[in-house]
Formats: sequence, C-alpha cells, structure tokens
Amino acid sequence: MSLPSLKRVGPVLQPDPHRKLIRPFEPGNEQTARQIAARVMAIPEPQVRSLLEMVWSEFAGRHEHLEEFLHRRYRQVRRYLPPDAAPSPERQLLLASYFTHEYSVEAAALFNPSIVPHPDQTGLAEGALRFVLSLRATGEGHISSITFRTGVISPQHRITVNPPARFLVEPERVWNAPYDQALFRRKLAELGVGCDFCWRVLDQLPDQFTMAQLQHALATARAKADPGDPTVERAARGMILLAESNYQMRFPPGCQVSQQVLFPHTPSQRNGIEDARFVRFQDDDGTTTYYATYTAYDGRIILPQLLETPDFNQFKFITLNGPAVQNKGMALFPRRLQGRYAMLSRQDDENIFLMYSDHLHFWHQRKLLVAPQQPWELVKMGNCGSPIETEAGWLVLTHGVGPMRKYCLGALLLDLKDPSKVIARSPTPLLSPNALEREGYVPNVVYSCGALVHRGVLILPYAWSDSATSFATVPVADLLASLG
Repeated sequence: MSLPSLKRVGPVLQPDPHRKLIRPFEPGNEQTARQIAARVMAIPEPQVRSLLEMVWSEFAGRHEHLEEFLHRRYRQVRRYLPPDAAPSPERQLLLASYFTHEYSVEAAALFNPSIVPHPDQTGLAEGALRFVLSLRATGEGHISSITFRTGVISPQHRITVNPPARFLVEPERVWNAPYDQALFRRKLAELGVGCDFCWRVLDQLPDQFTMAQLQHALATARAKADPGDPTVERAARGMILLAESNYQMRFPPGCQVSQQVLFPHTPSQRNGIEDARFVRFQDDDGTTTYYATYTAYDGRIILPQLLETPDFNQFKFITLNGPAVQNKGMALFPRRLQGRYAMLSRQDDENIFLMYSDHLHFWHQRKLLVAPQQPWELVKMGNCGSPIETEAGWLVLTHGVGPMRKYCLGALLLDLKDPSKVIARSPTPLLSPNALEREGYVPNVVYSCGALVHRGVLILPYAWSDSATSFATVPVADLLASLG
C-alpha cells in the first residue's frame, strides 16, 4: 500500500488587518453612555463641525457607507439624550461616531475553510469550476465570524482565489420573516419550554407569524395571566429567545460574496460563529440548497446550529434540536439517504457518530461509526466536512489528534448504500503539519471543514495552526488506493 501523493499547491490566505467592519460601540452600562452623550452635547457648535470633518477625513475612505451608518446609529443612541434635546444634524452624526468603532474581522486568524461550487458557473472555460470558500475569521477578543472568498479551479486543477472586495458588509435582519407555527411549537416542546401559557400565545397567531405578531400576542397574554405565576416570564423569555435564535439576514443587492461577513448576532453566538461546514445539498425533487453546520459559542457553552442559503445572499440561522445535537463537528450528507437526512457528528468529543432524521432541524438517534485506532488519532478524532460521494463510496475526510496534541488529516470510505459500514480508513495521516505549518496561534495543527472533488481530483482547503489557510490536491484514485 503506497501513500497518496498529496500535493500542497497554494495559494496561501493570511490574516488581513485591513479587512474592517464598522460596528456599534456599546459602553459598559447606560449611565456611562448617558455621560458620553452629555459630554458630546456640551461641545461648542463650531468645534462640532471641525470634529466631524476630522471623522470624515480619517474614516470616510475606509468604509463604503459611513454617513448612512452614522444616521442609523444616531437613531439607536438617541435614547441617551434628554427628551427635549434637539442636536443639529452635524452633532447627531458626531454623537453617533462616539458610539461607533472599527472591527478588524480577520486581524488574528483566517482558518478552518470549507469549499463548495459557486451558484453561478457562467462564463468559465470548459472544465473549470467557480467556488465559494468560507473561512473562520478571528479578530479582537478572539471573536470568530464567517467570511468568504471566491475563486476558480482550472481544468488542470490550478487554484486561483480572487482578490477580496475592499469593503466589508454585514447583512441586515429580515424582521418580517415568517415563523412556521407548527415548527415553533415543536421546538418549544423539544427545549422543555412549552407550557399552557406558550400554547395560549400561539393560539392567537396565524400559521405563519412574524416577530412583531409574536411580541403583540405575548403582551396580550401577559396582561391576562396571573401576575404571581413564575412560569409566565420564563415561558415568555423562552419564546423570544427561540424566535431571536431562528432568524434571517439579507445582504444588500449587488453585494459581492467576498464582501460578506456573518458576525455574531445573538446571545448564543456572543463569542463566535465557528467552523462552518458548508455543503451543496440536492433534495429528492432536484432543488439545491447550501447548508452549513456551525458552532455557536457564547463564552461558556458550545451549541451546534445550522445555516441555510440558496444563493449566498440571504441566510437563515436555524436552531438544531434533539438529544443528539451535542458537541462540535456536525456535517450533513449532500443528499437524503433512503428518504432521510444523514449527518456525521462527534457526540462525546472523541469518536465519529452517524445520525439519521426525518426532519433537518431535529436529531434524536446516533450510532457510533468509528473510534480512534491509529497512533496519530488516539486522543480524539472528528470529520473534516461533509461526506463526498464517489463511485467507490462516501469519502469522509477526518482529523485525528495524537501525541503533543498534534492534529493530522486522514480519510474514511463508507458504503454508498449503507454508510454505517466502514469499507476502509487511513492507516497513516494524509496530511501532517510541516515545519512552516506547525507555527501559529495553536501550534501543530492542520484542519479542514470541507473539500470537493473536481474532475477526479480532491481539492482540499486546509488551515494550519489556527492561523492561515492553503490548499492541497490529490487524485481521488490515489487516495482511495492508500486506504486500508
């Protein structure tokens, strides 16, 4: 048995501190915010104009829509002013600038990539493939978000990553996005929040309702409820939290994929959206949707969640429910298997499990698929993205952790009809960190969140040492021949 000729081909994507978002700055508490606002209100009007001109000269060229952002930000911080305050238009913008800051999304690390075919394959040479690359980007405070790049794989498997757009953009929340009542009820019950009060609230709502309708129904039900009932506030908070955790975001028209940033938005994501594993999913009716499992992290608790997008413009953030929704590293198969969804997971932080479900949002059963076996994976192992369908079976890239917490990449081959059957697995690592790749924020690591096959060759984007990202390739036939 010969080792596959896995080849590092580049290019290398390094962290870029120039990639900045403009974001709201929130002082520590409301009293501090009011004090800041009062100080800004005390600035003489001529000085207001000169200070605002300084803001424009220093920051207008660094952001595409700075003035528009500051107008929105003023409407948000207006509450810190006395009710009778009437600041001039210039002072409004200056006040907003004191409650705004830049955030360098990719300053610390750009890693843990996944790759999928781009929704738009027009205008390419025959045999070429356009792709979307998702990346975990880390900035100040070790907060992780998802950023993107696009590129092309040539017919000869040369990989070109397009220069990213200059300005970054966050999506806006779609506040009128509908919630499905039957699904909402089921999620409440799964979470253990459902109660008579919840059902009374939902009974007021149509089959498809909005956040505004939910808030109105909650206010009505609270007014009628026993003020001494402690379950009412708990149930109300649970319903709002569930609604806030299942939401839609939309980027503005014309926004390039490489401009887009999915930044933490809810309390469960406060410290990061981590390790998105994107997959191009084809349903039984032929429709195509891009899904990504990711890890939400609030600083204490990790929580597997789901992203859904048809076009990399509008995204749904979806909670996953059920006792099998645990730990990190859930990865969806790219199609249903015998009518059911299938997922890989790592329930116990050591082994790889296989799960099936009739509903994408709910996962109850799990089955052990593989356990650490080789010396380079004895600490723990997990998947490196969604399984890839080949004629020989489902190809699953894995990571294993060995001595000195060194991460290496390997592979499994699962039966095409029954993926609970392991046909073969790597006896030795396919990729280990070399001398350059050993150095970084977390040393001695190579890791990936998803690869693809193009014209018989595996295209593997991978990160090293939680710092940067590169690419490697290997003919699928050579890889399969190396599995034992």
